[in-house]
Amino acid sequence: MMKRIESVAQNVEARFKAGRRVLSFSEYLELFASDPVRHSRDASRYLRDTFDHFGTTQVDYPWGEFTRFRLFDLPWEKDDRTSDGRARGALIGQGEIYRAVSNFAREGRPNRLVLLHGPNGSAKSTIARCLMGALEHYSTLDQGALYRFHWVFPSGKTTRGSLGFGQRAAGATTASYAHLADEDIDAKLMVEVRDHPLFLIPVPERRALVEGLLRDAAREGATGGLLREIEPACDWLIRGQLSHKSQQVFEALLSSYHGSYTEVLKHVQVERYFISQRYRVGAVTIGPQLSVDASERQVTADRSLGALPASLQAITLYETHGELIEAAGGLLEFSDLLKRPLDAFKYLQLSVETGEVALSQQNVQLNCVMVGSANELHLDAFREHPEFPSFRGRLELIRTPYLRSYLEEQAIYDTHVVPQVKRHVAPHATRVAAMFAVLTRMRKPNVDKYPRPLDSALASLSALDKMDLYATGRASDRWERDVQKLLGSSVKLLYAESDAYPIYEGRIGASPREMRGVLLDASQSANYKCLSPLAVMEEIEALCQSKAEFEWLQQEVVPGGYHDVKEFRSAVGERLLNLWEEELYTASGFIDERRYAELFERYVQHINVWTKKERIRNRLTGEYEDPDEKLMQEVERLLDVKTDVEGARKQMMSGFAAWAIDHPGQKVEAAIVFPQYLARMREAVLAERRPAIARLTRDIVILVREDAAGLDAQRRRDAEGALERLVSVGYCHSCAADAASMLIRKRFHELL
Repeated sequence: MMKRIESVAQNVEARFKAGRRVLSFSEYLELFASDPVRHSRDASRYLRDTFDHFGTTQVDYPWGEFTRFRLFDLPWEKDDRTSDGRARGALIGQGEIYRAVSNFAREGRPNRLVLLHGPNGSAKSTIARCLMGALEHYSTLDQGALYRFHWVFPSGKTTRGSLGFGQRAAGATTASYAHLADEDIDAKLMVEVRDHPLFLIPVPERRALVEGLLRDAAREGATGGLLREIEPACDWLIRGQLSHKSQQVFEALLSSYHGSYTEVLKHVQVERYFISQRYRVGAVTIGPQLSVDASERQVTADRSLGALPASLQAITLYETHGELIEAAGGLLEFSDLLKRPLDAFKYLQLSVETGEVALSQQNVQLNCVMVGSANELHLDAFREHPEFPSFRGRLELIRTPYLRSYLEEQAIYDTHVVPQVKRHVAPHATRVAAMFAVLTRMRKPNVDKYPRPLDSALASLSALDKMDLYATGRASDRWERDVQKLLGSSVKLLYAESDAYPIYEGRIGASPREMRGVLLDASQSANYKCLSPLAVMEEIEALCQSKAEFEWLQQEVVPGGYHDVKEFRSAVGERLLNLWEEELYTASGFIDERRYAELFERYVQHINVWTKKERIRNRLTGEYEDPDEKLMQEVERLLDVKTDVEGARKQMMSGFAAWAIDHPGQKVEAAIVFPQYLARMREAVLAERRPAIARLTRDIVILVREDAAGLDAQRRRDAEGALERLVSVGYCHSCAADAASMLIRKRFHELL
């Protein structure tokens, strides 16, 4: 065991030295010169570079292509992940905060407060939490190294004759006190505001030094063939001043050493530090409670005074503390900012504008990105306040609406709720909750804004249709193909329609927090052995009884089923039955799914040569033959083509040609171009098999709930095979029987 401890100790020591945790001022200057871009960043550039470090990926949504920052996927979280590999704290969807941070970096400092606003439960706090986690991890990497400095004062045995330490030993010289052991140090003054070490260099010389090093870095990049744009030095580094306490110490030391700048710098110890949410270093959240965000206290009232040199005991030193100080160098989040009285954050207006916060004895320079959160009700009230116009110029408003794709909404529940459920989670339980939640957020399109013929199509677009459009980009098969294509190409317009409205789409609806409660309550239902979608439906119905508590339950129902929660429950229930029925068909083993695609593909090949009056090559004999009329007629029977067969064939080939024009370079596949025909063929075959499927469904219930009582050997084998296939896609015996039982009651009872 001791050998293991010794090994750990050696590794910790090696990492400490490799990380260059403690440096003298001259050593830090060498480090700074090696990469001035990295070591000259203020908080906004540091946060932007944190985004860039983790990279991006392009995500295609039906409403457009967007850049997703991998930072929000929490790639540094290796252990705390769901079964599908997603980090439990990952953000589903994201705001536009990167744009704001990049603007700060270009402007030289964060001169506005980023206010994330949206309805309750729209991931505002999650965004801030992801950013803080990313900063924390980035600061542990070499490219994210951060440095601050402290003042150290050696003991008498180390040096004598200066600052009241006694007589200097003959010939004794010390280049720096930074690396002295603790027993050789009498006192150490911490610089709590995390001043940049270069603040110790006067502004004119500092400007020349930093700008010269940045020019050299740009030339080196160009010489090396790199297209590297070096940004000008940020205002914080060029114009920044030492904090009040450090300036007093600096002046006292400079006076005691009769102007010897070199002797003063011996007392500087540069230390690497790491951003930490737990220890409130560069990542701080302020709640809406009434509290002072920054204050100061007199150091000379502290017992540490006795350890300071005599020349410093004569001056009054103040140290600052509070959330604004702790967040220096990183991110400060004002949670629910507008829940505070205006007087509690009014100082931020001037602080953000000037980059300083005024205290009784000093002005503290701020170096942090400020992020606030607010719900829409409080922001609406704030907009009516006479002070709002003066605040508006110092706010960067970023909207965070609810998600409008049930697939993304489901990912929230799968990531954040399912891991907390101790029971088995049945398939579709989270999907049912996600569909209902998204339906409550849908807003009826304003058809007057759209040209013909799109306006007439949108006039009949139901909330369910719109939900599907946002999730898949495809319109329902109940429309003609031209209308489907028109609606599919208009998703982006629909998605952005209400962006300028005060009551925008995604502002009102069931929140993920409310649906989280629904799922957790459903997981404790005594009527089911697992988290069943049926239990979720029951809890949703119970939630809808609380009309007085939720704004989304008080909306007026409009044509198309918008805001009609009763219709939503019915529609989601039908979707659930459809999903179960599809899975029962597949699990039955009666139907080979691949045959539909192959049969339809062969049909297309045959009608293609038929329309051209050509012959087709037989794959077995190699001979050229006439198109197979029996095959074409069989497929057309399944497609329910009863009249004008010739016209139907030609229309289908025209559809292929049109698709090829719209998708140049892509392979033309029948199942992709005409998925609705493939589905229609499948439905026709399933209709013929429906009685057999109904009997098998009943047998599954008997197998699970009645221990196969009354089933002969063959029926039992078939039921066991189907049940095994259902288990392979996520069911347990109990929820499989629940699904089968409900299908019998709702869909198959007339067939048995």
